[in-house]
Formats: sequence, structure tokens, C-alpha cells
Amino acid sequence: MPIDAAKAVAAEPRSAEIGWDHKDVQLYHLGLGAGTPATDPDELRYTLESRLHVLPSFATVAGAGMGAVGGLSAPGIDVNLAAVLHGGQSITLHRPIPVAGRAVTTSRVAAVHDKGKAAVLVLRSETADDDGPLWTSDAQIFVRGEGGWGGDRGPSERLETPEREPDRTVERPVREDQALLYRLSGDWNPLHADPEFAKLAGFDRPILHGLCSYGMTLKAVVDTVLGGDVARVRSYRTRFAGVVFPGETLRIRMWAGDGRVQVTVTAVERDDAPVLADTLVEHS
Repeated sequence: MPIDAAKAVAAEPRSAEIGWDHKDVQLYHLGLGAGTPATDPDELRYTLESRLHVLPSFATVAGAGMGAVGGLSAPGIDVNLAAVLHGGQSITLHRPIPVAGRAVTTSRVAAVHDKGKAAVLVLRSETADDDGPLWTSDAQIFVRGEGGWGGDRGPSERLETPEREPDRTVERPVREDQALLYRLSGDWNPLHADPEFAKLAGFDRPILHGLCSYGMTLKAVVDTVLGGDVARVRSYRTRFAGVVFPGETLRIRMWAGDGRVQVTVTAVERDDAPVLADTLVEHS
């Protein structure tokens, strides 16, 4: 079997030094659609260096997302990248992310789950600077055709949608060029830019990065439920349930209460096709 679960989990963690500054943060925010309207004071917090704060999902691209990259090359992991899907993502914030910084990210395979027809790798990265821990990020990587060895199936973290109307519903358009801009933050997969490559992958045109939808959703929650205060976010997790095409519109439904915001995200133009599911923001 290409995945040796015991060897992968037992492997020594890998560490890398990463750095970022205000330009990286601004580019990431612009890739999420920030800056519309350009002179809106609330949007200037994402785009103007003198007022800048950092959306916590920036953790997924800081240092070009070194955690997931390192995990797929770990001992015991030998998989066909064509069989790999990003199944889910979670971030735990230990304190607000600074606008500029240098840090060390330590990455490892935290778990390997046997889902029968597939394996799920949990790739964990822990990032700290000289002042201590900044964030912990888990990427759940779904590898088709690699299950069935009798291993632990892992936890089920499905969330039941509340049986009431959402407290807030917003719609966020995805620009036609948004994937082209977002990929400048470090995800150069041609699936998001090259029509011919997208066709080989089974899509009639390039798709939006799942982590772009992830960031857009957190921004919507921060702006509409958390009073625009990124420092209130404690953790954020989701399951990627479907694709988004540039030019579509995200419908983001939010249910708030008890320090939690539960969210569902769908594609408006495709009859509310699921995009993000089991999505939860925990906050102060």
C-alpha cells in the first residue's frame, strides 16, 4: 500500500522558517474579494497598510501553505497527486496574526484514517514566532483508492443544520478573475487557471480554490456577525462539499449563538449546490 500509516504518523516533524509582510496580507485579502467598495472604511481594514488587520484564514497561505506541502512528502506517504482532494480545513488561533512577521512552522502527519474506499491524511502544522504559538492548522487530505486496510475510520464531525431560519444570509460574488488573483498567494495549481488542465480533471473550465471560498466565508462572518473584529476568532473549520466556478455567487447562511457561528455555503447559480458544509467559527 502506498500509505504506511504507522510510518507516516511516527515520522519526525519537519520545520521551516516562514515570513510575511503587509503586501502578502493585502494580496491575500484582495484575492478574497476585499476592497469593494474601495473607499469603504470597513474594507480599508483589509487593503490599506495604515489600517490593516489580518484575517485569520491567512494562516493557510502564510509561507505558501508549507504544512500541507510538507505532509504529502512525509515518510510513508507515496500517493498519486491526481487522486488527492482537499477534504477539509481547520485553524485554531492562539493570538491575532501580526501584519508582518517571521515564524517557524512545524509540520507532521497527525493521523491517517481509513474510510474504506479512501484514506484521509490529517496534515498538521503548528506555527510559532519568538513570542510563542500563533496558530495550529489541520488540512484533511482525501486520497481516493487508498483505504481498506482496516485502520481507524477517524471521527465524524458532521453538523446538523439548525431547524430555523439563519440569523444572517449574505451573498458574495466571485469575480471572473478571482482565481487568477488568489493563486498569487501561493497555490499555483493549473486547475484554477488553465482551461485545458481543468478539462483533464473533469471540469469544463477552471474552478476556484477551495481555500478561497474558505477565506471569503470567514470574512463574511467577521464582517456581519463579529463586528469586523478579526481578533475575536478562536477557531474555524469546514468540509469542502463542492466546487465553485469564477463568476458565480456564494450564498452564506449563518446561525449565531453561544460563542459559535454555524455556516453553510452554497452556489446561487446552481440551485444552491453545496460548497462548504460542517462549517463552524468559534469566537470570543
